[in-house]
Amino acid sequence: MKRKRGALEKVDADLPNLQHKIKTDPTSYQDEFINQYSQYQSLHELFLQSPTTTDDSGIIRLRDLIDFVSHVADCYPKITHAFPSELIGLLEKHHASLEAELRDKIVGSLVLLRKKELIDSAKLLNVLWPLLISTPSKSLRALLFQKIISDLRNSNAKTTNHKLNRMMQTTCYNMIASNPTSPKGLWSVKVTREMWKRQIWADAKAVSIMEVAALSKDAKVVTSGVKFFLGGDQEREEAADEDSDVEEGVDMSKLRHQAGINKKTGKRDKMLRAAAATVKRKERKKKAPHPLNFSALHLLHDPQGFAEKLFHQHLQPSQPQVKLNLDQKLIVLQLVSRLVGLHKLTLIPLYSYFIKYLTPRQPSVTSFLASLAQATHNLVPPDVLEPLIQKIANEFVSEAAAAQVASAGLNGIREICVRQPLTMNETLLQDLVQYRKSKDKGVQMAARGLLSLYREVGADMLKRRDRGKDAALKLRAGTGLGTRFGEVQGGEIEGLELLEKWKEEQGLDEEEDEEKGWDNWDAQSDDSGSSGGWINVESDGEEIDVSDSEDDKPKKPAKELPVEKARDSDKENAETTTKDASSTPAADRNTASLEPQEAVRREEARMSKLATTRILTPADFAKLQELKTAAAITSTMPSAKRRRIQQQQNSERHADDALTSADIEGLAKLSAKATKEEKIKMAKGEDDEKNDHRSTTARRKEKKAAKGQSTTNKEKARKKNFMMTLGKAKKKGKRSLMEHKKILKAHTDRSKRGGKRGNAGN
Repeated sequence: MKRKRGALEKVDADLPNLQHKIKTDPTSYQDEFINQYSQYQSLHELFLQSPTTTDDSGIIRLRDLIDFVSHVADCYPKITHAFPSELIGLLEKHHASLEAELRDKIVGSLVLLRKKELIDSAKLLNVLWPLLISTPSKSLRALLFQKIISDLRNSNAKTTNHKLNRMMQTTCYNMIASNPTSPKGLWSVKVTREMWKRQIWADAKAVSIMEVAALSKDAKVVTSGVKFFLGGDQEREEAADEDSDVEEGVDMSKLRHQAGINKKTGKRDKMLRAAAATVKRKERKKKAPHPLNFSALHLLHDPQGFAEKLFHQHLQPSQPQVKLNLDQKLIVLQLVSRLVGLHKLTLIPLYSYFIKYLTPRQPSVTSFLASLAQATHNLVPPDVLEPLIQKIANEFVSEAAAAQVASAGLNGIREICVRQPLTMNETLLQDLVQYRKSKDKGVQMAARGLLSLYREVGADMLKRRDRGKDAALKLRAGTGLGTRFGEVQGGEIEGLELLEKWKEEQGLDEEEDEEKGWDNWDAQSDDSGSSGGWINVESDGEEIDVSDSEDDKPKKPAKELPVEKARDSDKENAETTTKDASSTPAADRNTASLEPQEAVRREEARMSKLATTRILTPADFAKLQELKTAAAITSTMPSAKRRRIQQQQNSERHADDALTSADIEGLAKLSAKATKEEKIKMAKGEDDEKNDHRSTTARRKEKKAAKGQSTTNKEKARKKNFMMTLGKAKKKGKRSLMEHKKILKAHTDRSKRGGKRGNAGN
């Protein structure tokens, strides 16, 4: 009995074992817990009396007891009601002098108490956040930052915790706004960016924090705030894609292959079914509507004021308060130009700021050209941009300039003119277009891009031999004269010209086609009406009575327009417009105001007649979708590849998409000669897939080997030594017909019974 009692006492002294017993039966082991808790309190009081003189054994024992009590504190809440406050006081007062492992254990215990709901998230964050700002320990800062992010994620896992989010957002905002010169605001930026990346803080409050950070007076805080606006949305999309890949990344072909060759078990069958369900869920997710994740640039409260403050405070300050180097200024300039171009702001001093940087000797000049193009939109006055275009042409585009320089200059001019075509004058355009005959591929393609652009937006500025067939026909019809300053084109139905062309080819009668289009289509009645019938409408002082059935009333014939006369008048107007356009200088035509009748005529010619003459039926929309799909398939054919590339180049990119220096460089980077190291990498196949010139079979073999898959018997036979296969080849050639017949018959029988092992199932 004495030996058994000693063994039990030894087990009780083992804290992990006692912890397991307490979780199993808290009532039976309450006395043992009180004994251990009293030891913790004694060690805690001794440590508070002399924090620096406590020996290692006492610190280790205190650390083990803190870990033990924190794991079972929820079993005895009344006894341990003061335990969280003691840990908080210990961490706040002695975090600088605590031993590293003991300090980390206290932080982990507080997080564990939060998970057990003995303290709330607000109390935990109010303890960890001041320590994150004040502690000099790098390892402790990393641990605190991780715990803060983890707690915010867990608090918003099931439902959005608006109260906690508002508290933390206010804390982050006040830290930067109260002391703009302090580098401690960088932690507010890091927390906000991480929460934005995980789509937990996706509101205007988070954007206002980064707005204050971008306008602070510390270089690191400014750079971090600006980079958030330039790349925060992309990080959020990449994080969402990675999460979906991790959750739903199942190789269905591999599972089917294993299920077919391996022994069939219930576990594999469940795995296969679960994988199939995951794939189906992924397909449904693709078809589901996209959630409204607004960009940070769209959630700004005052984009105009924000852009002006950024420009005057960091780029053209009267009294510099923040010392930014060239790379940091370039990042700020990219943000200002994105804001101006996206929201179509008016910031005239910005364009004169670019003048001194538009030279080939300027470092990162392609980034300056990209920023200038981003800051351009159709509401910028052309006379503001004309000196910039002229300087780019003089500095970059000449016969003496290098091919990369000329290509970058032409691409920069083209990107500016895409957004504001009225910037270009006729003389300069005709000069730049001549560079399409250059021997360098990059310069040649850049000049062709500029030519194809103005064939669509200003063909009258080109020489007659450079206009092309389509542009000449548009000019003859009076529709290729471009746009006026400030003119906004109305929206159209995408692909409507395809439907109109199809109807003309079919030669369908409009009335019959419209009646067929409404067949088998029931309109839902609106229950909001009072009587369900038609309402009497007054027109020109007369009341028109419209009953539910219009068959009882005689139909009035519709007035037909004199079509031939209208066509003749349109032709006369087009001829006079073309004559006037050919005799008037291009610069005068861009600035001159057109007559109202001419503007209306041009708008009618631009718009489809189908949208203005009839109501599209459900059958029309179905046919339109079919024609759009067919056109998309046709555009992928090699014959239409060049035309599609030109259309993509001339089409204005989406406003949210950034313009990078790589877009300005264009083909100049490809036309440059490769270095020796690049040639070696390309020859060895060490570069990415675009430089992998191996055969498809070689790539397939490499992928199989990476997955651990086997090869076929034929491929294995090719790798055998020739002397090993020589005897079999000689013997095979000396077979008689009877021997050959016997071998083929054995092969057929063996395949029927499932191979040598006979696992065919019969």
